[in-house]
Amino acid sequence: MLSIATALRLAAAGIMWEPQPGDRFAMAAPELSNDIFWISELTIEVHHYQDETILGFNGTTEWALDSVPLDKAVWLPREDQLRMLVGDRLDALRRTPDGWSVSYRRSGSGSADAALVHHADAEEAYAAALLDIADGAA
Repeated sequence: MLSIATALRLAAAGIMWEPQPGDRFAMAAPELSNDIFWISELTIEVHHYQDETILGFNGTTEWALDSVPLDKAVWLPREDQLRMLVGDRLDALRRTPDGWSVSYRRSGSGSADAALVHHADAEEAYAAALLDIADGAA
């Protein structure tokens, strides 16, 4: 699973989140930093009010948590979402003896622009590639 530290780096790099059912997130609050939440139409719904997006918690009687502004949530994108964000720059995800490697192109074309990142976790490897691509675009 993607770490909160990496998720914060993705957000700082400008990777935008449009909350959808099935998305997971953490809270940008120390007392909730170890809890992972999933958006589900049964328990956590996305509400749009005027110029603010709110994540509404339904049926969470054990917490005094009714809703939270989107800017207090830290998106933890799944592997499929990260793969989609890397897009057509992705060449391959490969299993290695110590984890995963992602090969990709920084600018989107040409073998001279090829890059490779390794990580024990596939989501972290995709995120490293995405951060490198975003860094090159800045």
